[in-house]
Amino acid sequence: MRTLAAATLAVALAVPADAADAIPLFNGKDLSGWTFFLEKRGPNADGSMKMEDVWKVDGGTLRCSGVPNGYIRTTADYRDFVLSLEWRWAEKPGNSGVLLRVTGPDKIWPKTVEAQLMSGNAGDFWLMDGATLDTDPARADPKAGNHRLKMKAAERPAGEWNLYEITMDGDRVRLKINGEVVNEGTGAEEVAGKIALQSEGAPIEFRNIRLTPIKR
Repeated sequence: MRTLAAATLAVALAVPADAADAIPLFNGKDLSGWTFFLEKRGPNADGSMKMEDVWKVDGGTLRCSGVPNGYIRTTADYRDFVLSLEWRWAEKPGNSGVLLRVTGPDKIWPKTVEAQLMSGNAGDFWLMDGATLDTDPARADPKAGNHRLKMKAAERPAGEWNLYEITMDGDRVRLKINGEVVNEGTGAEEVAGKIALQSEGAPIEFRNIRLTPIKR
């Protein structure tokens, strides 16, 4: 892995477009603009399931049952952006994540930089299927080569809404939770890809999912 100089992280990210240019990825009414991938554990003969078996819309909130493992993802590709969304644990703390610049075939799990949502670990990075990102070596998990630890905790107790703000600008990624920078890195692959929300074992809710393109 390349060594990440402290000065690199201090470089300012590009300025997002005006808030008026924000794209609502979730309209609060239905699953337009999204598709899905799930492990085959459904009631049909081939084990298949419908997206609505796991993901439901209720009163402007997107609710995921958490079972089986999989994800909902955008049908469009995005490269440089600020993504903001709110999440909370619907019943008890559990695991999920926001998958960024997803490329390649749908599977468990695709090539992506994951912004972790696991309760107690929100703000960590997971580098899936060969995805790259350099962080301070001190935050590399010695037990998992593709895991980068957050700098600080900023999530609220289970059941309360949290705000994630994720900036992807060229090869740089920055995560903010509830207004605080919790993780950042450089060396991400500069490609356009899908944005996905994981189903990974526990009911979780999302709302106000918006993407603002970055000015060039």
